[in-house]
Amino acid sequence: MDLSKDPTDKDIHEMIDRIIKEQSMETYISVSQRHAWGNKIFNAIRRLDILQPLLEDKSITEIMINGKDNIFIEQNGHIHKIERSFESTTKLEDVIQQIVAKVNRVVNEASPIVDARLMDGSRINIVLPPIALNGPIVTIRKFPDKPITMEQLIKWGSLSDDIARLLQQLVEAKYNIFICGGTGSGKTTFLNVLSNFIPRDERIITIEDSAELQIKSVDNLVRLETRNDNVEGKGEINIRDLIKSSLRMRPDRIVVGEVRGAEAIDMLQAMNTGHDGSLSTGHANSTKDMLSRLETMILTGANMPLEAIRQQIASAVDIMVHLGRLRDKSRRVLEIVEVKGYSDGDIVLNPLFTFQETGETQDIKVKGQLTKTGNTLIHQEKLKMAGIEVGDIG
Repeated sequence: MDLSKDPTDKDIHEMIDRIIKEQSMETYISVSQRHAWGNKIFNAIRRLDILQPLLEDKSITEIMINGKDNIFIEQNGHIHKIERSFESTTKLEDVIQQIVAKVNRVVNEASPIVDARLMDGSRINIVLPPIALNGPIVTIRKFPDKPITMEQLIKWGSLSDDIARLLQQLVEAKYNIFICGGTGSGKTTFLNVLSNFIPRDERIITIEDSAELQIKSVDNLVRLETRNDNVEGKGEINIRDLIKSSLRMRPDRIVVGEVRGAEAIDMLQAMNTGHDGSLSTGHANSTKDMLSRLETMILTGANMPLEAIRQQIASAVDIMVHLGRLRDKSRRVLEIVEVKGYSDGDIVLNPLFTFQETGETQDIKVKGQLTKTGNTLIHQEKLKMAGIEVGDIG
């Protein structure tokens, strides 16, 4: 077939079916084999080769390609290697170029790292040689078609019904909430769940490196995504640019998918200048570590004394939620902390709930739950202004 004439998918399917039918006259090929071979050949020509069935499998949440021969997937919370490989490094590179071309990105030896988003919303990171020593590296984080709900998190044991209700009240009352945790702990999923508690009549601006949030409850929604620079090194639009621009869009709340650097100061200033109820996430191993990381992020982009930075954080962030992945691969809420304020040179925290492990089941599943620390939520002004009666919390 002359591919230069841009044949349709139907044309290619018909060609493949015809050739397989001709081959089956010489060697017996079952109906199921014909179907499997037809899909495999079509994916190699028109789709993403052996990646295509992995992307279509809803049970797979992560795909990790370490060169042409080593492909790993995360399925049902567990990672394992699959018995498939690309026929050559060139074929893998062709698939990579096919992916980045569709999302208007460029990756090559001169610019060997790229982050992008596939058409189905999956997040992809690509690193090419010479940076990657064992061949092209591709990591794809997939997301469910339907966003995960708080009811599902409760069913999976991530948190209890009463704590979910408290978090809903805090979102509705416009507390600024920061979610932290390690890689794969479920930060984006949890941010998405909390975002869907935002009242429908508000105007929300979401800002992300790669758009992942699936907010369905708000009609007046603006979604912004960063852009890498072009081949000439120009045209980059980063999170700092988007936060500054969003402040001119009359937002009621700003949701920043993840802060990694100097944009932390812009996010905190937005929280401090009339945009209560804003939400964001960051990588850290605990709430205290997250505060230290925020300080470091701000120092990279602003010449401010540490005392001023800590006062800024303490006045901007109301609640911190720490997520973790336990040894049985389950994702849990490990800590909910109120930022009490600033005193004697430090940010003062008021822990409200902490995760207490109570043992293991016979199938080595961790048992435990968030338990009250006995402390009371100190800053209840926003709850009262929202007309929410909570009483003692803790």
